[in-house]
Amino acid sequence: MIDEKCAILRERFDRELALIQDLQALEQLRINFLGRKGALQELMRMIPSVAPEERPRLGQQANELKNSWTQALESKQVELMSQGVVAALGQKRVFDVTLPGHPPALGHQHLITQVVDEIVGIFERMGFAAVEGPEIEEPFYNFDALNIPADHPSRESFDTFFVKKSASDTGTEPDAYLLRSHTSPMQVRYMQKHKPPFRIVVPGRVYRPDAVDASHCFQFHQIEGLVVEPDVTFADLKGLLAFFARGFFGSSTRIRFRPHFFPFTEPSAEMDVGCIFCRGLGCRVCGQKGWLEVLGSGVVHPHVFKAAGYSGKTRGIAFGLGIERIAMLKHGIDDIRCFFENDLRFLHQF
Repeated sequence: MIDEKCAILRERFDRELALIQDLQALEQLRINFLGRKGALQELMRMIPSVAPEERPRLGQQANELKNSWTQALESKQVELMSQGVVAALGQKRVFDVTLPGHPPALGHQHLITQVVDEIVGIFERMGFAAVEGPEIEEPFYNFDALNIPADHPSRESFDTFFVKKSASDTGTEPDAYLLRSHTSPMQVRYMQKHKPPFRIVVPGRVYRPDAVDASHCFQFHQIEGLVVEPDVTFADLKGLLAFFARGFFGSSTRIRFRPHFFPFTEPSAEMDVGCIFCRGLGCRVCGQKGWLEVLGSGVVHPHVFKAAGYSGKTRGIAFGLGIERIAMLKHGIDDIRCFFENDLRFLHQF
């Protein structure tokens, strides 16, 4: 009796499957034959009523029916879906293949990276090579070699990030390392391994424990410049920096130098550029002065050459500038926090 019912169900399934024309009817067919109240479950409930020796054979037969119907339903589903796609493609004005697509959103360089590349490119055209140095420094290179005395305020913890000694580092002093507070340590590091003449610029991150506000941050970027050549003079320094200022801010940019003090240069000077917003007339950005301070510079101090192992007759010039400050001046940005808050509204502008 069960054998006859299996044959009838198989014939009925094949007949009804052949008439299916859409996915909704196919799903109903699956429910009728393979659902919880379908024909297969009804057949399985009949097996316990037959002789025990017949049950394995009939159970295997029921499983074969289930597998056969499942495969047939899946094949029919693929066939109907393919027919639907072909029918959609055959209709007119489904989509216009000539319309432009939707390109994926692409990233771009951060504004700080763009400014660094632009500045380095200007100096490379003047024969400079770009080098990098370690961000974790020794006090010798960050202070002593740069003629910064032992009682200088910048050596205190409120002005410098000192690195704590690890439990396993038993051979060093507590303040043996620090996060560099400027890129100037690379002056001596480079001179210890290279002989003049040379011209280098050193871009990189620096760290100072400043409270974060619109114009200060505990991490920012600098570019250090160093030229060691025979007979180089302060006049050469002025010419290099004038070329940089006009290449970066525009050919009509005015510049001026003011006397200043840095421990590692003598004489020292700060360079100002004419305010690019008011063109020297005075505005809120320049404090009504018409000038904007952009960098510090000077002739390398003999003590720095001595720390690097150079002779007392060596001559050099150096300069350093803050990348964020330069970028803020050029692009009219009034808050340094914009550079690291990752606000896409800001980043997409550059």
